[in-house]
Amino acid sequence: MTKEQNSPRKIGTLNEKPLHESLKQWYALPGDLFEVSMDRFVIDILRDDLLIEIQTRSFGKMKRKLQTLLALHPVRLVYPIPSLKWIVKEPVTGDAPASRRKSPKRGVFENIFDELISFPELLLNPNLSLELLLIEEEEVRRYDANRGWRRHGWITQERRLLRVTGRKIIHGPADLSAFLPSGLKEPFTTNDIAGALTKPRPLAQKMVYCLRSLGCIKQVGKSSNSILYAKKV
Repeated sequence: MTKEQNSPRKIGTLNEKPLHESLKQWYALPGDLFEVSMDRFVIDILRDDLLIEIQTRSFGKMKRKLQTLLALHPVRLVYPIPSLKWIVKEPVTGDAPASRRKSPKRGVFENIFDELISFPELLLNPNLSLELLLIEEEEVRRYDANRGWRRHGWITQERRLLRVTGRKIIHGPADLSAFLPSGLKEPFTTNDIAGALTKPRPLAQKMVYCLRSLGCIKQVGKSSNSILYAKKV
């Protein structure tokens, strides 16, 4: 194992996106080491013996790296969730002003299940913890007719951190079970969860998938076309 720091005073920012760079600076404490080479991977932050990785994109790309690191090290995976997003569109022509509007979408801590579905079983490893950050951000988009067909020509150029508004640490399956709505009567369905959370059913389905994979809930029957679940005692 090797520990190599790019600079003792400055956070490494080579090829980093603005959101990732800003979150790393916000998260850093005195004595942290940055851009550390370990077990063939580069780690964002080393804090004593804790490896800290800040992931602003899909969890799926992290699975192999996490599996390798968790075999020998405690790892904290930090994930930002936009509770408020401003969409900035750069001008299509040089003399036009940029536009800025507030997105109607509001992220909540439960949105971690959108990503955790990639590898819920890794949370069974006591070396892994998650830290969820609720943030306000700007998403800067530019027009590219050749690439942005899904958004009528607009593609995301970068994301910018405005501020962090909340944080929560998940240490294992029990902490994830706490996301189930309080007062949820058993047996329950994904529709019951979605209704109690006032969130779309696909999010409730991902929550159920993760909690079943971790042994937090179990299937106890069916009602018409709906599967019934209950918490495991």
